Amino acid sequence: MRPALERLRDVAAAGAVDRLYVHSPDRLARKYVYQVLLVDEFQRGGVEIIFLNRELGRSPEDDLLLQVQGMMAEYERAKIIERHRRGKLHAARAGAVNVLSGAPYGYRYVPKYEGRGQAHYEMSPDEARVVRQVFAWISCDRLTIGEVCRRLTRAGELTRTGKTGWDRSAVWAC
Repeated sequence: MRPALERLRDVAAAGAVDRLYVHSPDRLARKYVYQVLLVDEFQRGGVEIIFLNRELGRSPEDDLLLQVQGMMAEYERAKIIERHRRGKLHAARAGAVNVLSGAPYGYRYVPKYEGRGQAHYEMSPDEARVVRQVFAWISCDRLTIGEVCRRLTRAGELTRTGKTGWDRSAVWAC
């Protein structure tokens, strides 16, 4: 979901946009098929699209180049994602702990340069207390995630980002 793109589409549909500047076609949409749909949608709405790295639609060759660039960008992104996945899997099998996107709630990630050459996780006492409470509420008291969110918010417990309002995704991270 790209909220800013959705807002742009709404504004363009309302006729408030005459011209749209985009760095390159593959920055408009991550997948080629969406790129084509968005270009068509904007053009039907009377929006002139200007790609800063090349012209659009001046000839059949321009259209073909746009298609090829979109497909190549999609292919390159897929290859990068696959290489990234394989690299993380290799590192995890080698025992590296830093392959996760971040430390689980209740722990703090200690990078290699702070951990005397070995990356590791350290328990965060305040967060661990919250994790134990969440576990007890869900497993013993059979509370819903929504009720756990309400209780944590009422208790003034802070999320990892320092917010006092808890939502379901923050509880799932516990």
